[in-house]
Amino acid sequence: MPVSLRRFFNKSPQWAIAILAILLVSFYWFVWAQERYVSYATVVLESPQVATPEFNLSSLMGGGAGNTADLLLLREHLLSVDMLRLLDEQLNVRQHYSERGDFFARLRNPDVPIEDLHKYYLRRVDIELDEYAGVLNIQVQAYTPEFAYDMASLLLNAGEDHMNQMGHRLADEQVHFLERQMVGLEERFTETRAQLLEFQNEYGLVSPTATVEGINQVVASLEGDLARLQAQRNALASFQSTQSAELRQVERNITALRDQIEEQRDRLAQATGNSLNRVSSEYQTLELQAQFAQETYSNALAVLENTRLEAARQLKQVSVLQSPLFPEYPTEPNRLYNSSVFAIITIFLAFIFSMILMIVKDHRD
Repeated sequence: MPVSLRRFFNKSPQWAIAILAILLVSFYWFVWAQERYVSYATVVLESPQVATPEFNLSSLMGGGAGNTADLLLLREHLLSVDMLRLLDEQLNVRQHYSERGDFFARLRNPDVPIEDLHKYYLRRVDIELDEYAGVLNIQVQAYTPEFAYDMASLLLNAGEDHMNQMGHRLADEQVHFLERQMVGLEERFTETRAQLLEFQNEYGLVSPTATVEGINQVVASLEGDLARLQAQRNALASFQSTQSAELRQVERNITALRDQIEEQRDRLAQATGNSLNRVSSEYQTLELQAQFAQETYSNALAVLENTRLEAARQLKQVSVLQSPLFPEYPTEPNRLYNSSVFAIITIFLAFIFSMILMIVKDHRD
């Protein structure tokens, strides 16, 4: 080593440490670090279009929010401990990452707790959401191309199954609840219809309301006839004797009409017994109950059908835009990039430390 350089390092040991660190890290990245293969995949979640969606302002403003939320749910599941357990059961993740790789990159102990294994898993699996495109980018690093490809493929299949199970579970609960409600509504509807028919058969009236209206019309017609006969009697009484045959006939007709009107009014309303107004009121109550039960049953049928359609829309299909790549050559680690970044940061820190030493020295002087 030249004398001038040796003096510089003796005077500024921080630069010697920085250069030594850069050389060691560069040696690790360019010589020691083992290569890793990367499998890429890009997916998007789609729902079946069971019915034509409504075209309105709210659908335009919030149409992509649900898809983004589903993608976030899918991302969290793919990065979860449950997914790691599934990968370990089917692909033996512990063995692959513990038997391969350099000292700093491999899983040092295959029997580490699941929490530590999950931290390592997050270093080898990267899943990013592209909100602008509405897609999920999946990247898996492994020490063999076969393992990277198998791991990415299993992530896609397990993610699609999980999203479908979530949609099915919610939809099935809604449909089963409505089906249970439908049983009670159907029984209520059948019961009210049977009560209405039994009431009609008991009184021999198909529609007591219509019968009451008919009787009212008959009474109105009889009262018109009565008024006409009373006018005729008054006219005859002005020039005939009260014992005349014609006047007495009119009186008998008036009496008969009054008795008839009284009889019809008794059919409509009386203090006791089954008068038509009471029968009509009971019939209207039963009819309203039957109509309400029918409308409730019809609405429930419509809601059940809509819920079934919504259940079909809850199904999520993971559409693959980029199928898992079977890597042909390793792309990780990025040796030049990692070494350059470390070198820049180290030089920057050494420069700052030198500036601090100069400031302290000036203050001492």
